[in-house]
Amino acid sequence: MAKKSSIENNKRRAKLAKAYAGRRERLKAKANDEALTAEERFEARLKLAELPRNSAAIRIRNRCEVSGRPRAFYRKLKLSRVALRELGSRGLIPGLVKSSW
Repeated sequence: MAKKSSIENNKRRAKLAKAYAGRRERLKAKANDEALTAEERFEARLKLAELPRNSAAIRIRNRCEVSGRPRAFYRKLKLSRVALRELGSRGLIPGLVKSSW
C-alpha cells in the first residue's frame, strides 16, 4: 500500500488540473498562435507560468485504484500488476485466466 499522503497529493493534483483545464488550454492556444504579436504571446506565457504547477495534467501520476501503487500500472484496468494478479487469482476479473503449466 502506498503512503496515504502520496495518494491524497495525487488526488489534489487531479482536482486542480480539472479546475484549471479550460484556462490553461486558452492560454496555451494564445501562446502558440502565430497570428498574434510576440508581446501578446509572451504575455500569455507569463500568465501560464503564474498558474499553480500542480494544475498541469502532466503532473498527475497514474496509480492503482486498489493499492495506490505508482509503478507497473495497467491503464485499461487502472490496476497495478500486483493487484491484477491477486484479483485474477481470486477470479474477480472477468475474462482473465491465470496461466499454469
